[in-house]
Amino acid sequence: MKSKKLEQFVEVMDTTLRDGEQTPGVAFTPAEKLEVARLLLSRVKVDRLEVGSARVSEGEKAAVEAIVRWAAHRNTPEAIEILGFVDGGKSVDWIGSVGGRVINLLAKGSEAHCRVQLRKTPARHFDEVAAEIEYAHEQGLLVNLYLEDWSNGMRNSFAYVYEFLTRLQGLPVERVMLPDTLGVLEPSELTTYLEWIYRAFPDLRLDFHGHNDYGMVTANSLAAVRAGVNGIHTTINGLGERTGNQPLAQLAVAVNDMTSRRVRVVERELQHASEMIQSISGKRCAWNMPVVGADVFTQTCGVHADGDKKGNLYANRLLPERFGRRRNYALGKLSGKASIDQNLESLGLDLDPEVRQKVLQEVVRLGDKKKSVSPSDLPFIIAGVLRTPLASRLKVVDFELITRSNATPKARVTVEFDGEKVEASASGDGGYDAFVKALRKSLRKFNLTLPRLLDYEVRIPPGGKTDALVEATITWAMPGKPLVTTGIDSDQMVAAVLATEKMLNHILPA
Repeated sequence: MKSKKLEQFVEVMDTTLRDGEQTPGVAFTPAEKLEVARLLLSRVKVDRLEVGSARVSEGEKAAVEAIVRWAAHRNTPEAIEILGFVDGGKSVDWIGSVGGRVINLLAKGSEAHCRVQLRKTPARHFDEVAAEIEYAHEQGLLVNLYLEDWSNGMRNSFAYVYEFLTRLQGLPVERVMLPDTLGVLEPSELTTYLEWIYRAFPDLRLDFHGHNDYGMVTANSLAAVRAGVNGIHTTINGLGERTGNQPLAQLAVAVNDMTSRRVRVVERELQHASEMIQSISGKRCAWNMPVVGADVFTQTCGVHADGDKKGNLYANRLLPERFGRRRNYALGKLSGKASIDQNLESLGLDLDPEVRQKVLQEVVRLGDKKKSVSPSDLPFIIAGVLRTPLASRLKVVDFELITRSNATPKARVTVEFDGEKVEASASGDGGYDAFVKALRKSLRKFNLTLPRLLDYEVRIPPGGKTDALVEATITWAMPGKPLVTTGIDSDQMVAAVLATEKMLNHILPA
């Protein structure tokens, strides 16, 4: 067979707002859906968005109407797609009522789904789908057709799929969308099935919609791209049912780096999109999730740090700067001299070789106790190694918290700065919130302002008892890059206060 001519660009159809919303516990408000749609089309530059399902709820209707109205103002109404059903024109009418221009019509792509779930013969289902397509076209809608459970259809009932696609010839269908609904495919099988489809129907415009049940979704999407499909469906952070859908970030870098084709996605916006979806969905990414995970640009091994210092020997094409991020060198029991040097350089510190070796030994010792050492801890470690007290000009010398049921938490804080003490009290939504508000009052005396808190994490060792040490790690918004400070104590609040005190001494003017 003559090889299929590949288009340079692969269309990305993101379905975070439809299929991604099927993640357990995830539901977006209309306002959130609009903001995500604006981000994905305007900044991330995906080609198309599937934003919801027809006839679901009034909230869904309000969200879809707002998105369609916004897209019309920017002259991209056909970039907004809405899932519809074979329901005698009801979905078509609903989509028309909200101003939609594109219906993604859901049909059955396997004979088992057709006969068992619908309890219909293939011929009847094909006729009903054809009628729905023609009605949608008459109402001015563009039609894309989902073949649900297509992967099992190809595996178990190819004649059914072939007959269905034959029935579609001559009908006004823009794209046929091929879901691996249960995530059961692997790349070689998918490639074979796509070759069969293209051999029989060379002019079809195809999308692939993968799920990740076997952890194969990016490999399958890549195989589909190489086989010539026109589009791939994604979600931000791989949101979706069970193990989720194709993560957008992984698709973008895999296509751009591993094929002769490209996606139009703006890579520097991927991290922002990931963080936004984590925030509004409440579903955090794994720390090691490719491209967008918190630790994917952190080197821990000292050998790796040494290789990077001498010639970027442990870097691949996924450079952090490509995504608006920076490489970090973790400090712990696997650290070496190069890890220390990389962090000292970023802090603008230079140490004598003897002192540097002692600092390394202390970092390794703390790492053996499973304490993570951040770069902002280094000045404190250095001070301890030199057996000189850290020059803490600003100290929280005393604090008191009062919390009780059905009462607003209150805090009293005493701060000492260059020998002068100030005391202040405040109430807040929680213990630490009350502490911070009282602290802000104290710092006004010294014309100091607290930076904005970005993240607050408390950790104890797995299986730790109630008297275990607590590690409070707080991330603060600072010019250039965030500042991370850590405090350790058997009391969670004391650990948070220690982390806050470290931050205060970092931000003091010289």
